Amino acid sequence: NGVLFSESALKATHFIELCNTRGIPLIFLQNITGFMVGKQYERGGIAKDGAKMVHAVATSVVPKFTVIIGGSFGAGNYGMCGRAYEPRFLWMWPNARISVMGGEQAAGVLATVKREQLARESKTISTEEEEQIRQPILEKYDAEGSPYYSTARLWDDGILDPAQTRNVLGLALSAAFNAPISPPKFGIFRM
Repeated sequence: NGVLFSESALKATHFIELCNTRGIPLIFLQNITGFMVGKQYERGGIAKDGAKMVHAVATSVVPKFTVIIGGSFGAGNYGMCGRAYEPRFLWMWPNARISVMGGEQAAGVLATVKREQLARESKTISTEEEEQIRQPILEKYDAEGSPYYSTARLWDDGILDPAQTRNVLGLALSAAFNAPISPPKFGIFRM
């Protein structure tokens, strides 16, 4: 359950560049809640540094493999080679969770929006009413964030038994080396 800071995003960007230059495949083990947020981190350049990492993943030409071993939320999914960045394979462990954001956060945001909407109308919301807003959202995120929901819709390549992860990755790496790797073609990284 980690977040990506500017320093870790830059380190990952450099690592991805090196792997592409040397033709080394990338394996991403996702357990990420996203990029760090807050004024201090925004002033420190997290948006720019995170964009560099996402750019490096997007332009990477070496085989990429992703295993979601825990949570995979928001922009962290992109930075760690989620489905949109075309890993050769993307697997999930049975305990994994995937969504735009965590259910608690989504429920909290929507409850706050409703509370503020009512405040503009000089109305209030009771604790019970707020819970009635939150509960269906929590249930929806819990159901749709499941690896079984994702795999049933073919959004990934299946659910992996954690004990078999090494063997499956070995087979996938072996298969990946049967295709040629094109030379790296990085775009422009803004300084």
